[in-house]
Amino acid sequence: MESAWETRPQVASEAPASKRVREGSKSERRRWWRKARAKASRLLQRMDLRTMTQSLVTLAEDNMAFFSSQGPGEMARRLTGVFVGIREQALGLEPALGRLLSVAHLFDLDTETPANGYRSLVHTARCCLAHLLHKSRYVASNRRSIFFRTSHNLAELEAYLAALTQLRALAYYAQHLLTTNQPGRLFFEGDERVIADFLQEYVTLHKGCFYGRCLGFQFTPAIRPFLQTISIGLVSFGEHYKRNETGIGVTASSLFTGGRFAIDPELRGAEFERIIQNLDVHFWKAFWNITEIQVLSSLANMASTTVRVSRLLSLPPVAFEMPLTSDPELTVTISPPLAHTGPGPVLVRLISYDLREGQNSKELSSFVTSEGPRSLELRLRPQQAPRSRALVVHIHGGGFVAQTSKSHEPYLKSWAQELGVPILSIDYSLAPEAPFPRALEECFYAYCWAVKHCALLGSTGERICLAGDSAGGNLCFTVSLRAAAYGVRVPDGIMAAYPATMLQSTASPSRLLSLMDPLLPLSVLSKCVSAYAGAETEDHSDSDQKALGVMGLVQRDTALLLRDLRLGASSWLNSFLELGGQKSHLKSVPKTEPMRRSVSEAALTQPEGPLGTNSLKSLKLHDLGLRNSSDTTDTPELSLSAEILSSSAPSTVNFLLGSEDESEVSEAPEELNSKDRLRGVGSAFPEGFHPRRCSQGAMWMPLYSAPIVKNPFMSPLLAPDSMLQTLPPVHIVACALDPMLDDSVMRGPPPQS
Repeated sequence: MESAWETRPQVASEAPASKRVREGSKSERRRWWRKARAKASRLLQRMDLRTMTQSLVTLAEDNMAFFSSQGPGEMARRLTGVFVGIREQALGLEPALGRLLSVAHLFDLDTETPANGYRSLVHTARCCLAHLLHKSRYVASNRRSIFFRTSHNLAELEAYLAALTQLRALAYYAQHLLTTNQPGRLFFEGDERVIADFLQEYVTLHKGCFYGRCLGFQFTPAIRPFLQTISIGLVSFGEHYKRNETGIGVTASSLFTGGRFAIDPELRGAEFERIIQNLDVHFWKAFWNITEIQVLSSLANMASTTVRVSRLLSLPPVAFEMPLTSDPELTVTISPPLAHTGPGPVLVRLISYDLREGQNSKELSSFVTSEGPRSLELRLRPQQAPRSRALVVHIHGGGFVAQTSKSHEPYLKSWAQELGVPILSIDYSLAPEAPFPRALEECFYAYCWAVKHCALLGSTGERICLAGDSAGGNLCFTVSLRAAAYGVRVPDGIMAAYPATMLQSTASPSRLLSLMDPLLPLSVLSKCVSAYAGAETEDHSDSDQKALGVMGLVQRDTALLLRDLRLGASSWLNSFLELGGQKSHLKSVPKTEPMRRSVSEAALTQPEGPLGTNSLKSLKLHDLGLRNSSDTTDTPELSLSAEILSSSAPSTVNFLLGSEDESEVSEAPEELNSKDRLRGVGSAFPEGFHPRRCSQGAMWMPLYSAPIVKNPFMSPLLAPDSMLQTLPPVHIVACALDPMLDDSVMRGPPPQS
């Protein structure tokens, strides 16, 4: 009996050990299977890519042989040329994509999250190849039919060939980043002059092809109509920007003149490219703030969840004390925002699905401010719900320059209902009128006020979470870092949706996708960051508008409306009556008010290259500048851009240098070194490959390389580990095709070795 009792504890002690061994072996097997599955997936994707390319090349050669035997007709010659180009670009792109795909897994966040810019770039290129494969099969099957629409299919093939050419350039740029970056790093870290040259070379690439017929090809088909609506609205809005029209005038003018952008995708793409190249941050601020219009916001609120509390509060600029987390008996003073504009109130919006204790108190009512004609949605109940244990502090996005909590209110109401917690959304001051660190100061002040007065907001404050999207995600991180630096309570968690955590001038694989992103092109991102850094100037209102008065505005808007109606009607008629693009829009428009021709129409009037494609598209900006200097056509964009660049800062690269300018530049060693570095960037392309260049002229892109962007409270990704360790648990929601994807990936654990 004694021996039996003595052996029982030994058996019991061995059981957990054997269990741990079995669990360890299971976890090892799971890891091995995950690695094997990932390796098999990479191999399958590469085989799929090779098979897709071979099928496309075979179809292209078959279509080439067919159309080349159809005689010397114009359409047959152009179709032959476009399939020659498809074959050439597909064969050149496939090896580059294969090399990127072979190393993309090394940059994943973890084995369960296969996402980074290299994967996104390969996916985008495969979508373009798949569309060309589908279109090539359609052409091969229907080319003999009498119902075969030659012009339509040719235009679509030419558009996607241009997109494929630009994607091949992006793949070479990604390879260049892969060889120059430090191992395991997605962002370039090195000589700032090299990255400046890289970015300035990158922004000269042609972009219009991605905003015409190819708009949103990389996304699911269900979202393409939405993107087309946004792009048509944007280019229509851009036509009437800064005409000093009233809201009715802009809406009516856009309605009558925007029809041609829906009919002519190439014209829409060219106009979109012009807007992102030339218009300043104030245009994007005005366009993004369309959702703040009273009519639109009212309609959105009517369709959103009904809440009991929706109150706009104004927090007075009064300093208060906050206890330290290390020693609650000690306090620290939280000063009101002071940067740039001095002390001022901070606006916040309180949203709660239920009326909770404290939310109808006299103390909270003293902070309520008027929102104009929009009444408060506060409906008192006989019984109040108890205070929630949690509180969400929300910081909206908008590139630091646009939007308020009003445009984000519909989904915040849904959050308040689903989570059962009150939400406090902060309306921080916007750039360029209030650059960094004004927004950070206001968000930090509002966060501390919410922690101190959470009882008034209907919460016990047991758990406080920060939530934000895009620029708001950036501010969520920086507010938490500042709270840790002050020694006050840090939020219990952060939910950041596609946050911008790296505002320094740099490049990454995902940011290469900004060349085709319909919502956040690289030039727009640079302008927003430049405004937030304080490099953009404020927009001054036109004094002439004030001098006109109300009747003058009405008369002027009426005249502009009639003019735009005339131009719009003639454009619609020409679009329907023209056959094969043989006629020019300029014939029906007075010479004093020229209208832009579509890209497809302009291509017909230009000499073609040996492959049947427009030779103008393959020229570099240097050649375009020389050609336009000798032509008699009226194209002021190129010369204007050249003048702007020549008078800009020395670090700016000018891609429109003529022969005289080159002799002057050769005398300056710094500029010569810049050109040498640029050749190194251009050497990423193989011999004989020339991507299409922007026809809108060289754009001056602010490189926001000032020391302020390296501040960890502006670019939290650059914060040292000692600061990042103070952050609470972070939940990041990222989009696979978002240019900011690498910001989220690099924010997580270090990539695999």
